[in-house]
Amino acid sequence: MDEHYPAAWESDVVLTDGGTVHLRPIRPTDDAGLLGLFSRLSSETIYMRFFSPVQAPTDAQLAHFTHVDYENRMALVAELGDAIVAVARYDRPPGAEQAEVAFTVQDDQQGRGLATIMLEHLAAVGRTHGVRTFVAETLPNNRRMLGVFRDAGFQVVREFADGVVHVTFPIDPTETSQAMQDEREQISEARSVRRLLAPRSIAVVGAGRRPGTIGHEVFRNLLEGGFTGPVYPVNPHADVVASVHAYPTVLAVPDVVDLAVVTVPAASVAEVVQQCADKGVHGLIVISAGFAERGSAEVEHELVELARRHGMRLVGPNGMGVVNTHPDISMNATFAPFQPVRGQIGFASQSGALGIELLGQAASLGLGVSTFVSMGNKADVSGNDLLQYWDHDPDTNVILLYLESFGNPRKFARLARRVGHSKPIIAVKSGRSGAGTRAAASHTAALASSDVATDALFRQAGVIRVDTLAELLDTAQVLVHQPLPPGRRVAIVSNGGGPGILASDACEGAGLEVPLLSAETQAELRSFVSPDASTANPIDLIAAATAATYERALRTVIADPDVDAILVIFVPPLVTDSDDVARAIVAAASAAGPKPIVACFLTQANAPEILQVEVDERRSIPCFTFPEAAAVALSRAAGHGEWRRRPEGSVPDLPGIDRPNAHRLVADALESVEDVWLAPEVASELCRSFGIPVAPLRHADSAATAAAAAEALGFPVALKAGAGALVHKTDVGGVVLGLRSAAEVSDAFDAMSAALGDKLGGVVVQPMVEAGIETIVGVTQDPSFGPLVLFGMGGVGAELIRDTALSLVPLTDVDASDLVRSLRSSPLLFGYRGAPPADVAALEDLLLRIGLLADELPQVRELDCNPVVVRTDGVIAIDIKIRVARTPEHPTADVRRLRAPA
Repeated sequence: MDEHYPAAWESDVVLTDGGTVHLRPIRPTDDAGLLGLFSRLSSETIYMRFFSPVQAPTDAQLAHFTHVDYENRMALVAELGDAIVAVARYDRPPGAEQAEVAFTVQDDQQGRGLATIMLEHLAAVGRTHGVRTFVAETLPNNRRMLGVFRDAGFQVVREFADGVVHVTFPIDPTETSQAMQDEREQISEARSVRRLLAPRSIAVVGAGRRPGTIGHEVFRNLLEGGFTGPVYPVNPHADVVASVHAYPTVLAVPDVVDLAVVTVPAASVAEVVQQCADKGVHGLIVISAGFAERGSAEVEHELVELARRHGMRLVGPNGMGVVNTHPDISMNATFAPFQPVRGQIGFASQSGALGIELLGQAASLGLGVSTFVSMGNKADVSGNDLLQYWDHDPDTNVILLYLESFGNPRKFARLARRVGHSKPIIAVKSGRSGAGTRAAASHTAALASSDVATDALFRQAGVIRVDTLAELLDTAQVLVHQPLPPGRRVAIVSNGGGPGILASDACEGAGLEVPLLSAETQAELRSFVSPDASTANPIDLIAAATAATYERALRTVIADPDVDAILVIFVPPLVTDSDDVARAIVAAASAAGPKPIVACFLTQANAPEILQVEVDERRSIPCFTFPEAAAVALSRAAGHGEWRRRPEGSVPDLPGIDRPNAHRLVADALESVEDVWLAPEVASELCRSFGIPVAPLRHADSAATAAAAAEALGFPVALKAGAGALVHKTDVGGVVLGLRSAAEVSDAFDAMSAALGDKLGGVVVQPMVEAGIETIVGVTQDPSFGPLVLFGMGGVGAELIRDTALSLVPLTDVDASDLVRSLRSSPLLFGYRGAPPADVAALEDLLLRIGLLADELPQVRELDCNPVVVRTDGVIAIDIKIRVARTPEHPTADVRRLRAPA
């Protein structure tokens, strides 16, 4: 391959109908492929492209088309299978900011969104080479091409002259173009998943005759589950499987096959996928194991490439299948030992075994699924794709995720934030242990473990993170069956004092409130409960309470405007029947409106089935064995309600940003090295380029120049070791504070030089700064999550105290506000114990500027401002350390593209 060939611009993409193609830059060897494309074009398409009937291109013309410099002349081709089905190109005079663009799409591929996505990629490539505007000429009746330019979201100017429409548009992304691109992405990816979850016909490749084998059980589950289309067993060694005629290969199936479920040994999967490609299958569920989980990542990678190149998405490998309970589909393509129950939950699990077990557990709790996907190795289809599908799926109201890794965390955050405003997302993310914490040099990186980053992602995106599988189902019960509570105030109604007290403790421990009920509510309760009852909250109706008393008590607390949710507890005495109390709860719940009700029946028997009968069209009553679980689930629901009610926030347009200078500083630092800690004065200037207030400093290489710098800055001063890579300076004697004369500065320099020797790197002289609250603000690059902004209490004890919070970029104004208020010690910033409040607005502004720096300069691998002193009248960063490294940036990072195979 040509050493100048830009392989980084290759991408797999999803089209508007859910199919896939492979995009890549054109190669000099593509002449035969282009000639083949031309031969398949209709006369109308040729006329629309070239404005006249033309003959097949000559060898010289083919050479001109295929030989480009990838900068001033650029072409992308789309491949489906082994054929080129589309070409997009631009040409410009060397170095010009305007380029002419043209497209050719094979007739049977038109209308799939191919030209639009190729325009996105071509524009991204052009921008990297300084192209700012595209121009094109098209015939007035070429409505499809004019529609491509219009629908891309760019500001298109059209002029008609000499029978041709001249089109001009800038290609820099705009808010409109990004919104339209996101909409196309959602439609395309949702349809690609629908191909997998709503097929009209299925072939089970590897369906065996013997019960108990995976292929046989998948095939039998499809039949017994009532799949509404034909199911074809494929087995070269059997004529019949489960009384159904079998076929030796998928190619031998006489009818159309939409979906193939593959259960053959790993060594045979690639051959099966190729046969499916030749058959025109739309999607693959690969249950077969023996790929990346066994060290065969390259084989798995090739499998995904093969599928995508032929227009197919793939679930797995190493999964347990998929389920769609919609009555028009009724697909159970798993080898689970039971038929899933229909319900409102969309469930994706990276662990097939856990996923199947949870399906069974959920069914026992009255929780059914709309769809279930065992993602397996997530080689292709991931949780992001499923979120796109569930976002507009009318059968899915709550989403459950069991995750072990993220493919594209930033995209997950964007999608989850959008989806979560209408459908709660509950997630278990394994891997909380410290074993996964990345070793790092700076304070910031040392404080930011991967699990903390996961917490930050979930918090910003509104994902409800739970710690255990039991909590996953507990929280799902509340969110599926009950409305989100309007607040955190809980009324507890019980017939026993002890359970009520335990429930109160559990509620407050989970962050809920158990307020004293109003005088009016208590008076109403006292009018009908036993004189021995307690009405303050928790309410103890005593053991003799009847079902009628329960119902009236519940209706009373429901009517209290200072109550947001109700937890009702029942301990079965001999005098009151559990079913009667359950009926009373159901009856009272009909008046609950927006307030959720959960129950706890402290009995060895199962909860009364009456509670699972829907109170109205929306909900039944979740019932828990112990009040602690109920309290935690309610707290999760309350937290999600608060997230939905808060403003979404925006990334503000900050004044005083000198981007050219910032990029110059980074480029100069990396001119001859791959990775370097910036000198303190350079780090300081880089921060000032983003409008970050920093303390003045001067660099000195001798005692005399240090003394002179101190006199120029004014005493008292601080003297610090100047080596950028020296992080914990205090530990090695690299910091001396409060120097009040030139002699003291000179003596301190000599002592520091003797102690550190060659590690000193000169010194930095800074004036002493007015005291304030010391915080730490920094940036670290997580290998999965990208840039993370850290905020915490700072100074030399930052790592000891570990009172920090993280946020992903881009940082919104709401994110900055949340960071400032998220620490245990945040009250110190707001006038704790009579102290004057700090300038929180200035601190939030600094956080936003640090976030912008991290987002716009991916070369910044670590940044550490410690301390950032927050005063009553502003903030100032004192000690700044920044490490930069060369970072190859994918030219098409901001366009629609499938992630590289996992």
